[in-house]
Amino acid sequence: MGDRRENMVSATSKTTTDVTTGRLPDRTNDSPLLLAASQITKEFPGCKALDRVSVSFSPGEIVAILGENGAGKSTLMKILAGVQPPDGGELLVDGQPVVFRDVRDAIEHGIVLIHQELNLAENLSIGANLFLGREPTRWGFIDQKTIRRLSRELLERVGLNYTPETIVGELSTGQQQLVEIAKALSIQARVLIMDEPTASLSQYETELLYGVVRKLKADGVCVIYISHRLSEIQELADRVVVLRDGQYVGEISRAEMTREKMVSMMIGRSLTSGIERHSHTPGPEVFRIKDLVTAAFPEARNSFSLKAGEIVGMAGLVGAGRTELLRAVFGIDRPLAGEIFCDSKLVRISSPRAAMNLGMALVPEDRKGEGLVLEMSVRHNHTLATLARQASLGVFINTAQEITDSQRMIAALRTKTASDQLAVQFLSGGNQQKVVIGKWLLSNPKILLLDEPTRGVDVGAKQEIYRIMEELAGQGLSLLFVSSDLEEVIRMSDRVLVMHEGKITGELSRQQLSETAIMALATGGALS
Repeated sequence: MGDRRENMVSATSKTTTDVTTGRLPDRTNDSPLLLAASQITKEFPGCKALDRVSVSFSPGEIVAILGENGAGKSTLMKILAGVQPPDGGELLVDGQPVVFRDVRDAIEHGIVLIHQELNLAENLSIGANLFLGREPTRWGFIDQKTIRRLSRELLERVGLNYTPETIVGELSTGQQQLVEIAKALSIQARVLIMDEPTASLSQYETELLYGVVRKLKADGVCVIYISHRLSEIQELADRVVVLRDGQYVGEISRAEMTREKMVSMMIGRSLTSGIERHSHTPGPEVFRIKDLVTAAFPEARNSFSLKAGEIVGMAGLVGAGRTELLRAVFGIDRPLAGEIFCDSKLVRISSPRAAMNLGMALVPEDRKGEGLVLEMSVRHNHTLATLARQASLGVFINTAQEITDSQRMIAALRTKTASDQLAVQFLSGGNQQKVVIGKWLLSNPKILLLDEPTRGVDVGAKQEIYRIMEELAGQGLSLLFVSSDLEEVIRMSDRVLVMHEGKITGELSRQQLSETAIMALATGGALS
């Protein structure tokens, strides 16, 4: 124990750890250690999530944790924040061993985690959520005036233009993510852990977040940052800690922080620059909406069409109405007005089942709330949308067919799971997303709607999803995808529809695509 403790507080020039001894990687600076973990091990059914991982953190630094889905990043962060106990190893704060019985213990030591998945009470106001369980009081009563004042200050810091009285359930996923960040900022954190904080944010909101993170660093807060967007890591991080298959594999200093090195350490091999982008020759029109009006934006009328064999991106700031439009098209929400045509025939889509019968599929933005049944197995989630095909005599599930279909999707999407019978709740966020995509691909759609398809997905899995999109377009499928990642929109789209305040403000051909052009339309302007 003494040797290990000395190793945790010393600094030399090594950049990798010895996984056989669990020794911490030695630091390249002389900053005092604020938080350290030594030989942390964690196991779940059929999976060793962490295997003797040792890391350390100092005040006033931004440390990125990098790794593929299933590498153990989120599990390690939950242990550091008291959400889960380790099965082995120990944590130290200011050089002293600690045991976190729960999240409150971690918060008392100044460690706060912003979860990748939202953790808000949607029926309460923003202000109530920000101070839930920590309400300021006056004369024995909750001090609403103080809550409103402090909430306005926090919302201003994260750039969210809503009043503290706004009900959280009325906000989009991206806006709720900003409330989560504001909630964390309301606690005087010494260590702030951000797990995919920009996954649902627009470029503008992401830039605001960068400013918040840099200010926290200047104030001496240690920010632990998890992101699959390598450009974000290069923008913010002082150093990168890389995990692979539950083990620590090394660190990268800021001076060495190239995309190639990060990818190579993360996946254990080099990665080509990307898929070969094909120019798609669109086929006949397969889908059209005319003057469609959603309940969220009753003054906005939208019209667009989709052709076979093309990939159409839909861009816009968070809250622009992209998700609302997809939900109306797929029959989840009833439009107030407008017409929908499939193969030039006027149709009525009154439910998702009606949309599916027309050959449509939707990968939703909220995979846990709308895309999966977390307690069910990977296999059963895969086949939820195609039960009729697995049914024998229209009544009994054909287990052999179900197994074949699920295994095919696991192999095609390279989903990391110990078994197709493992409950999907035990998968990482990115692998859960692959299950959702696989579920809909099994329905053999001709029109595929995807809402933030690579949210929370690592760089390797993104490549796989991009290849699948290319292959589907090559097979004549029509794809419409919403993404807040402008690089992704530009890379994958044959053309782009841009929305602002519920209305499609313009369409860009592939030759016109640029971040400047998209942002001009997304902010209500016009092309120069």
